[in-house]
Amino acid sequence: MNPRENLLSLYRRQGYAYAPVELNMCPAVIEKARAVVGAELNLAAYFDYEQGFARIPVPGPKRAPGATPDWRALYPEPLHPDTNFSAYGVANEGGRPGTHHLRRMHHPLARADSLEQLQAYPWPRWDFADIGDMVATVARAHAAGWPAFGGMACSIWETAWYIRDMTVLMTDMALEDEKATFVLDKITADSIERARAFARAGVDVLCLGDDIGMQSTIMMSVDMYRAWLKPRLAKVIAAAKAVKPDLLVQYHSCGYIEPFIPDLIEVGVDILNPIQPECMDFAKLHAQYGEQLSFNGTLGTQTTMPFGTPDDVRAVVERNLRRAGPRGGLLVTPTHMLEPEVPWANIAAYIEACKTFCNQ
Repeated sequence: MNPRENLLSLYRRQGYAYAPVELNMCPAVIEKARAVVGAELNLAAYFDYEQGFARIPVPGPKRAPGATPDWRALYPEPLHPDTNFSAYGVANEGGRPGTHHLRRMHHPLARADSLEQLQAYPWPRWDFADIGDMVATVARAHAAGWPAFGGMACSIWETAWYIRDMTVLMTDMALEDEKATFVLDKITADSIERARAFARAGVDVLCLGDDIGMQSTIMMSVDMYRAWLKPRLAKVIAAAKAVKPDLLVQYHSCGYIEPFIPDLIEVGVDILNPIQPECMDFAKLHAQYGEQLSFNGTLGTQTTMPFGTPDDVRAVVERNLRRAGPRGGLLVTPTHMLEPEVPWANIAAYIEACKTFCNQ
């Protein structure tokens, strides 16, 4: 099987020939890897495992032509000169060198106290009709036998609270305030069209996601989730699968989200990412949902990857791949970005364990 056939067969639980790998490294870990692998950081060539790394990310729709707003003018507080802004004007400020997540986020609509203020915000406009670059990228991937992934992280909930502030948005939701309806509907409408564009372009896997879990509990009640987020996610997935019925939908949420899993299955999620072992038990979830879902993760970035030994890493990879069985249904991968504490030896152990698993 070529890499595309292998990955899709694994995710559809129809067997697989080799275990793919997936890595996301912070700048400090990238430098560790370059010291061993070389400046180009070609891990696939270094480990002689091109097929394991093979996948292509597909760029999303472009912004419609027009001037970018002066986002700084929307914030009453002074911002660091190196602050960057999302397409929706969310400010991310600072960050310790060599890290990724240690930044301060500023929410442009946190102080808005009327629906009119929300409506007047300079919301971005997108050119969802122009998908030429997306189509070309998918075509190149498929010609090479590689799967194509469409990335839509922060699909609804996270984008909405980044703009509005989590406490403010949750208060709006609890009060059934029209401001919550407006913001969530605005983001959902964009996400529906973005998902359709990826489907029209022919991606194999659509990667959605919103963090709805915390370390040991869910972020909101199941009732609140079902009232505010589930119906909107259902619309996004339905829109994409109406265009491409065989599209696989992956959903990302960090943390503990077990109570939401039946709802995610119901709205059309095919792959759950990641199974964070500090929060959820893969053996339990596989026994309960392995006929309906495939999984990513299971290799802890709070525990095994930074603080375990290479033998610990290999043991997790082999145990969980054996648990999933020959049909597949699990892409073993670190559950999130590898932060500075992760030693190179553990990264190498992970890749080698995946590479050799099916040859044992």
